[in-house]
Amino acid sequence: MGRVNSNISQAYLQTLLAGDRTAARKVIDTAVAQHNHTARELLAELVWPTMELMQELFRDDRISVSNLNLGTRLNRSISDQLCASLSKGESNGKKVLIFCGDDEPEELGGQICSEMFESDGWTVKFAGGGVPEDEVLNLIGRERPDLLVMFGTLPSAVPGVRKLIDYLREVNSCPQMQIMCCGGIYKRAEGLAEEIGADLYAPDAATAMTVARDNPDRKATNEQQTVGRSRRVRRPSQRIAPASNGQNNVNADSSSSTTML
Repeated sequence: MGRVNSNISQAYLQTLLAGDRTAARKVIDTAVAQHNHTARELLAELVWPTMELMQELFRDDRISVSNLNLGTRLNRSISDQLCASLSKGESNGKKVLIFCGDDEPEELGGQICSEMFESDGWTVKFAGGGVPEDEVLNLIGRERPDLLVMFGTLPSAVPGVRKLIDYLREVNSCPQMQIMCCGGIYKRAEGLAEEIGADLYAPDAATAMTVARDNPDRKATNEQQTVGRSRRVRRPSQRIAPASNGQNNVNADSSSSTTML
């Protein structure tokens, strides 16, 4: 098996921008039949990079809104097909909770990230984007994941992620849980994930699973967090409530409704 070559990538991009669903699926079928690419390779090396490329072309005014929309939605459809073809590994007994930025590229990346973890044997909960801060905390407390992944956070929401990390560290409610920042702004701004206190960083969805697997015990240090270091976490609207199993449960009052992601 080889990496997806530039001819396949270019052909796939052109079919997406034209919204040609039949041609796009033929490109995928050819990549599988003639080049022996797996669903995992195509998701990691074709579907996601093409999404990033279309976003870049749009920002540079090289494609129209209609081109972007046609390509984005068709790319998502192809992603669904490939995700359904991923092999499923045996359960590793670990759980991951994944949130993402509230936009189409981030949703796609979060979905791919979720599918990759599930194929590696993780129990996955994917909440997507636009989740209010209090509900994020409630989900963490209820699910008590081994890993919390923030994928492709929108720039405006980064302060909210930093506050969440600060809060979880201060109350120490899930001491064994690791926090990973992945893709998007964290990829574009080198060192940002480390500076806001994340335990792990991965540049993209395909890498996230490998990073988590290879670093099961890595935790952030106080020294690495340079963003908001002097800030005191405000907690009047948040509390830790006892869970029924005797463990602490992260909770938040209903008055806290800020959309964090």
